[in-house]
Amino acid sequence: MKIYNTLTRKKEEFVPIKKGEVSIYVCGPTVYNFFHIGNARPFVVFDTLRKYMEYRGNRVKFVQNFTDVDDKIINKAKEEGITAPEVSEKYIEEYYKDAAALNVRKADVHPKVSEHIQDIVRFVETLVEKGYAYEADGDVYFSTRKFPEYGKLSKQNIDDLESGARIAVGEVKQDPLDFALWKARKTDDEIAWESPWGMGRPGWHIECSAMSKKHLGETIDIHAGGQDLQFPHHENEIAQSECCNGAPFAHYWMHNGYITIDNEKMSKSKGNFFTVRDILKEYDGEVIRFFLLSGHYRNPINFSDALMEQAKNSLGRMENCKENLIYLMKAGAEGPMTSAEEEQLAAYDKYRQEFIKVMDDDLNTADAISAVFELVTVANTAVKDGATKEFAQKSLETLMEFADVLGLLQGKADEAIDPEIQKLVDERQEARKAKNFARADEIRDLLKEKGITLKDTPQGVQIIKE
Repeated sequence: MKIYNTLTRKKEEFVPIKKGEVSIYVCGPTVYNFFHIGNARPFVVFDTLRKYMEYRGNRVKFVQNFTDVDDKIINKAKEEGITAPEVSEKYIEEYYKDAAALNVRKADVHPKVSEHIQDIVRFVETLVEKGYAYEADGDVYFSTRKFPEYGKLSKQNIDDLESGARIAVGEVKQDPLDFALWKARKTDDEIAWESPWGMGRPGWHIECSAMSKKHLGETIDIHAGGQDLQFPHHENEIAQSECCNGAPFAHYWMHNGYITIDNEKMSKSKGNFFTVRDILKEYDGEVIRFFLLSGHYRNPINFSDALMEQAKNSLGRMENCKENLIYLMKAGAEGPMTSAEEEQLAAYDKYRQEFIKVMDDDLNTADAISAVFELVTVANTAVKDGATKEFAQKSLETLMEFADVLGLLQGKADEAIDPEIQKLVDERQEARKAKNFARADEIRDLLKEKGITLKDTPQGVQIIKE
């Protein structure tokens, strides 16, 4: 597999630190609100990376943090009249709900800043002891210029950065480029913990370095996140981690592109800011996931109603194929596969090879989806006039092999038919037998209103849920 490494700005052969094992750290949400469609992209993309790595036979340890200590959380707590921990716990639970709707699996570890304060304090102490950080009035700052490679991820020159750097009011940094590792408590009601420098809380960048080290070790295989995190967040993570540990922080850095809304940058001021919770009111979570995977993860993608409708219709084609195959597994012919079916089944391997080839090329989910549609077209043609149960089952297994990696087709067609729906279907069949076609058509229209389409086949009636 080749991965585009942001650190080197080129595709590189992926070679894990330990053969057959992959360590991945993904920057998670700051939990003070529902996450938006832009946040959803890295969650879905790197969940797919994890699934693909497992599909290829690796054991993956996947860590995604929750930032539950932050100014935004403190401000939200004041707005809602509750404590900062109550705010973060509330939105962690809401994250899990929306992530589940997108078929995003829980990480192996979801570390929280509040549960790793001592790890963070020890990390900062090490940086101070090694001369890479200093204390000033209870704050602790990282001495950026003491890390000669600063800027290597974002490809920024330290002198250019200096020209735009400023020292904010209340800061007592020795250099405008230095950044906070630990922040002294400013008011008595502010959330804080004891430290060698007095009561305070961690800076933003230090948390990921400390939690990654705790759960994955000093050097990891892949660190991933949104493009917006390259600078300063990931740049600062590299500086503090490599100075503390004396070892490379991550061998591969992966960053997904931005999402625009109707070709404009998403912002609350423009009124084009959409949370996933809002979008789920209009579209199924799998439609959102399909949309997010339909473009290459490094390219920007545009979110619009037209493109979501397109994603819905495309996913519908896949779902119909799955439903057809499930139906034929029950209603298809008994006995062994025909010779034509055996030949067709053997030909499926070329779609598997294509799927692997494009996914091995820097996780190209867009082309992987195209390979799945080629399989769907061929499978639909092969079972158009019926099939053996065995062929339908093996065709479904191949389809789901790919769909499981992409996190698609995860259950909709397997839902049980409501007894009332089944009763109407049976009544329609009786009406047809009695040549009462008016009543049969009436029932068909009634079911259509309920999102149920009936398809008459030589094997019987197939119930398709929209």
